[in-house]
Amino acid sequence: MAFSPDAAFSYLQRAHDQHRLAHAYLISGAVGAGKRRLASRLANLVNGTDEQDVFASGAAGIYLAEPESKSRRIVIDQIRALEHSLQMRAAAGRRKVAIVSDADRLQTQAANAFLKTLEEPPNDSLLLLLSSLPEALPDTILSRCLPIPLARAQEAAPSQEERELVELLRGTAAGPSSGVQAAYRLAQSLQRLLAGVKEAIQTENAAALKREEVRYKNTTDGAWLDDREDHFKALNESLYVQRRARLVEVLYRWWSDVLRASTGIDRRELPTAAAETQAIAAKLTMPEILKRIRRVEELRDHLGRNIQEALALEVAFLSIFRF
Repeated sequence: MAFSPDAAFSYLQRAHDQHRLAHAYLISGAVGAGKRRLASRLANLVNGTDEQDVFASGAAGIYLAEPESKSRRIVIDQIRALEHSLQMRAAAGRRKVAIVSDADRLQTQAANAFLKTLEEPPNDSLLLLLSSLPEALPDTILSRCLPIPLARAQEAAPSQEERELVELLRGTAAGPSSGVQAAYRLAQSLQRLLAGVKEAIQTENAAALKREEVRYKNTTDGAWLDDREDHFKALNESLYVQRRARLVEVLYRWWSDVLRASTGIDRRELPTAAAETQAIAAKLTMPEILKRIRRVEELRDHLGRNIQEALALEVAFLSIFRF
């Protein structure tokens, strides 16, 4: 059963008050579920500190490892630095808190190294692993952490383009072709969806600007109109990037469901596509599925760095959807 963030904190707070906190917890949940917020609250609780974001404040005794390399993985040098910090003496009345964010992105060597820390945790330490995809973690790590699954935050119903993308993905599972041409066609279909999203945003904001022009044309000067045009141009871009990100998140959820199907876990992010993700899971090994999940993460990163959209999508889809 998944917790709300507040319910999870109440559970951990009771364990702390009763001196029954475990040495390691795996806080899992979808993007936006509140994993980092819960980890921050727990770190503040065990050290009796004022409410602060330990990810941003650089608080004493808080040690963080998260993906930083070009590959967006957590490498062994980061884990070694974390372990070294945990061997230091804790300040009086405080605990050393190690947080591994996006723990499913631990490289194999890094995961093996961190396993030793989980097996023999340093004195006065608390180990927190955060993951949106705990199914990707080795069983040896999962078995040494108490799970704190967080429920998905309430969110808006899927948009029309998100529903269309799910149907396109379902078609790839049922279609007879699964090679380069199929992957390329799927990339083109997503580009057409994105073009429609962009056109809809521009049309809506152009109408909003026109209404402002009619309403205020006799009360403002020309400079105001230039400023509003710049505002709506920026708004167009911002809204487009947000809706594109939600479509990439659909891809991530799709392949997460394939991984869950491969490991025999019943939960699905996209329940309407359960049969199709199960069918794909039957075709691929777990390493092959994980490789595709990493390619989706790389696509997300590339689009965030403004790499040419069409090229980024086509290159990524050739890796993700060519079976």
